[in-house]
Amino acid sequence: MAKDMTKKQIIIVGGGISGLLATIKVCELGGEVLLFSYCPVKRSHSLCAQGGINACMDTKGEHDSVYEHFDDTVYGGDFLADQIAVKGMVEAAPKLIKMFDRMGVPFTRTPEGVLDLRNFGGQKNKRTCFAGSTTGQQILYALDEQVRRWEVKGSVKKFEFWEFVKIIKNKEGICRGIVAQSMNSMEIRAFRADTVILATGGPGQVFGRCTASTICNGSAVSAVYQQGAEIANPEFIQIHPTAIPGSDKNRLMSEACRGEGGRVWVWRENPQTHEKERWYFLEDMYPAYGNLVPRDVASRAIYKVCEHMKLGINGEHRVYLDLSHIDGDYLVRKLGGILEMYSEFVGKDPREVPMEIFPSVHYSMGGIWVDRLHNTNIPGLMASGECDYQYHGANRLGANSLLSAAYSGTVSGPEAMKWAKTGNKGSELTDNELEAARQEVQNEYDKILQMNGSENAHKLHHEMGDLMYKYVAIERDNNGLDACLVELKKILKRWDDIGITDRGNVANQEAMFVRQLRNMILYAMAITKGARCRDESRGAHAKIVLENGKQKHDADGELVFMGRDDKNFMRVTIVNYDKKTEEPIVTYREFDHSLIKPRARNYAVAKKE
Repeated sequence: MAKDMTKKQIIIVGGGISGLLATIKVCELGGEVLLFSYCPVKRSHSLCAQGGINACMDTKGEHDSVYEHFDDTVYGGDFLADQIAVKGMVEAAPKLIKMFDRMGVPFTRTPEGVLDLRNFGGQKNKRTCFAGSTTGQQILYALDEQVRRWEVKGSVKKFEFWEFVKIIKNKEGICRGIVAQSMNSMEIRAFRADTVILATGGPGQVFGRCTASTICNGSAVSAVYQQGAEIANPEFIQIHPTAIPGSDKNRLMSEACRGEGGRVWVWRENPQTHEKERWYFLEDMYPAYGNLVPRDVASRAIYKVCEHMKLGINGEHRVYLDLSHIDGDYLVRKLGGILEMYSEFVGKDPREVPMEIFPSVHYSMGGIWVDRLHNTNIPGLMASGECDYQYHGANRLGANSLLSAAYSGTVSGPEAMKWAKTGNKGSELTDNELEAARQEVQNEYDKILQMNGSENAHKLHHEMGDLMYKYVAIERDNNGLDACLVELKKILKRWDDIGITDRGNVANQEAMFVRQLRNMILYAMAITKGARCRDESRGAHAKIVLENGKQKHDADGELVFMGRDDKNFMRVTIVNYDKKTEEPIVTYREFDHSLIKPRARNYAVAKKE
């Protein structure tokens, strides 16, 4: 059957929850989708989301409200999120849950058949819908089934095991296509599109060991950043407080553990009796929220206990996350996947002994700058999901990630079709322009295949990850950030001297990784420069005061952190790429914070006190 040339063609890069929902919305509006993914879409990183998805369903009789969800999200994000955008997200949340329910997502229910809810950090009400401890996987599978329905109808063509390399702009500077490479045959092709949506997830691999999959490298975001897309708030990197430390990667132990009654503790000497005791330090430090403080707060507390107070397990960077006091059958029903994972990788049963955990890089609140309809500053290019910056401000509340991924897909999909139909797309790409873009990428790839230097790409990656953890993680100061930028520039220079061992033309993972690594280094520079320029503490960005070039301590020997500075820094960080110097250029932009007046963020007391 002849191709219908009147149909609009949308390219969506990324097969996670945001990308799949955008695909469904485009198809419902009569468009055709070319869907690109590093992996089979059912293996996208969205399936790693364990704990749940937030929505005000109020099935527990707590008189929860959409406004309370709105306020918790803005307050948890330390007032740096666009409040109009957040309001739209939380208002849509209950409808999204009902849609997923109809699609067949097996949400956990009470014995009466009512949708069950659990507690999550930074929220006093039970608001988190969940499917055991595999919520992301269940939602992803349900969406995959819906996309397959459109695929059978001919509206979707999947390019699984293809890597996005760059966008193609027409002579007016409007995005009209992409260049991508097959990860199996290594073929490089150029593709036309009316609109392009990036839904490529976060940059966790910039930090090396993290909770994210190896495909979460930020390479696609960095690629469009180098082509003129703005990155917003990159310095806000979420450190999840509870992960299993590993030599290869860190494995997430969901916040659902604490939501279901898990307690964090270490051994200490009682200050009064001098006897050895369990110290439930989150409950001591933050009595109103206890173990359910937001992630940035919990991570800093755990880091302080281990690094500064030297109370970690056996003096190491580990504390206990204890579920052993909870009924075992209840744990299996509510947290079965997490119990299985810990038993598999550690060899101990969390129902019997406390888990040993430490914070790990987990999520990026920052990403590509988008407006409320998910348009980037490059016409024709959109972004949604974790790769955009829109909904979480300076810190994301647990279980808001699946919500923002889903909601952003329902916004970007229809907007992509609207742009395709009525936007000023400029001239069509000619065959010559497509071939020129393809050949440019081919030439760059061929150069990588010829690299014969002395540096090892994976060693450079490990060095970069260690640098980022040392200087741009839980605690930061300007001396360390300056040092990090210097070292990152050195690593960027050393990239030119990489030598590769695989010069083959089939499934050459090494050559692709070398290309991704350069993008990761440039992204790391953007993160670090954003942190260096923001002289305040806000959310996940905690900056230590320097006095005479050294970290300042108070009379009790505690580190002194900068305060939140709303006058100078209640603005969005905007990072642009300087093509001549390859340096990130930082500016600031105002945003809408008119609905909820900023106030001090304090989880030691209840929010209304």
